[in-house]
Amino acid sequence: MSNELPLIDVKNLKQYFNIRTGMFRSKPLKAVDDISFSIKKGETLGLVGESGCGKTTVGRTILHLYKPTAGEIWYDGNKIETKSDIQKFRKKATMVFQDPYSSLNPRMTVSDIIGEPLDVHGLYSNKKERMEKILNYMDLVGLNSEHAARYAHEFSGGQRQRIGIARSLAVDPDFIVCDEPVSALDVSIQAQVINMFDELQDKLGLTYLFIAHDLLVVRHISDRIAVMYLGHMVELASAAEIYDHPLHPYSKSLLSAVPIPDPKVARANQRVVLTGDIPSPLNAPSGCPFRTRCRYACDKCAESMPELDEVSTGHFVACHRLAEIND
Repeated sequence: MSNELPLIDVKNLKQYFNIRTGMFRSKPLKAVDDISFSIKKGETLGLVGESGCGKTTVGRTILHLYKPTAGEIWYDGNKIETKSDIQKFRKKATMVFQDPYSSLNPRMTVSDIIGEPLDVHGLYSNKKERMEKILNYMDLVGLNSEHAARYAHEFSGGQRQRIGIARSLAVDPDFIVCDEPVSALDVSIQAQVINMFDELQDKLGLTYLFIAHDLLVVRHISDRIAVMYLGHMVELASAAEIYDHPLHPYSKSLLSAVPIPDPKVARANQRVVLTGDIPSPLNAPSGCPFRTRCRYACDKCAESMPELDEVSTGHFVACHRLAEIND
């Protein structure tokens, strides 16, 4: 590991939501429960897991769209605490949302949608400069200048997502949270948008937190991958390591479900099918959250949550029975 300071450093992050369970009763829903990770400059960290595991909440909490319940978020060596810290951070960190249909205002033209962050942060000195910037960002994401006066509903899903990406670039960010940015798009369009994210990263030196549940998409774009289950991080390693040597039983199950184009390899591939449904974060199991669906679970798994330990260089796993499972 280099001594280079990470761009984003998340320490013991918790995000609990109080849910009313009766007239005067409420219970915490532990959407994110004590996770830590860092992302280096120019790196893409993929965050994967089933729906409802807390991936999106992690992204939104880092950007302080939700106030963290506990934990620390550091950006470029500075802790983000005060309102002024958050304001400065939001000039350098933005988000691309999952649904290009609902994340764009239908009453605004494309130029106003992309220009809104410029207006909010006062990033231009006159209208001419504002328009030049808007057209520049449109060009970066492959939109024509004649699209500027049109409305979002006049575009296809892929083009709308490009508008959303152009809007996220408008503040000239260093860090972008990509929240399942291709899951609402046709498969043929997904590859184009993923390649565009790659090109933008090379051109602008961007750092990504790339949230997705499609493991093939994540493998293509990520340097490292973190696997989440029910608010906890269960495995973190380089993309190649996670694909070639997954160690946590949950990661193994996720990867066994990825379709393989070669029929011979696919037939030899043993599918690890999980029993039961993912528990509700309102009534999460004690100890290891995965134990109710894990065939290796023992008494110790019910007693305590395993630590995310470094088992080999850069490969972290949270499992009490790791050595026995991977003998």
